[in-house]
Amino acid sequence: MREDRIDEAVLALLYLGHWIEGHDKIARAWKSLDWSTMERLHAKGLISNPIGKSKSITLSDHGLSLAKQAHDALFGGEEPSRAAD
Repeated sequence: MREDRIDEAVLALLYLGHWIEGHDKIARAWKSLDWSTMERLHAKGLISNPIGKSKSITLSDHGLSLAKQAHDALFGGEEPSRAAD
C-alpha cells in the first residue's frame, strides 16, 4: 500500500532528525512533515498528537523502534550525526 511506504519514509525522516530530551529520555522530532501522514502515524500510536502549538512531536517507544528500522532500511543504517547530544 502506498500510504504504508510513505509512512515508513516519514518515520525514517523523523528518526534522522530526532533528539533525546530530558532525564526521561523522550525521543522528539520536528513535526514539519506532511500532515496527513503525521495524523496516520498518530492514529497508529507511533507519535504524539501533531495538532497543537508545539513545534515537535514525541515518538512512542514502538514508534522510535520502527523509525530506526525504516531509517536503516532506507539510508543504510548509519547513525544520524548529532550536533549536540
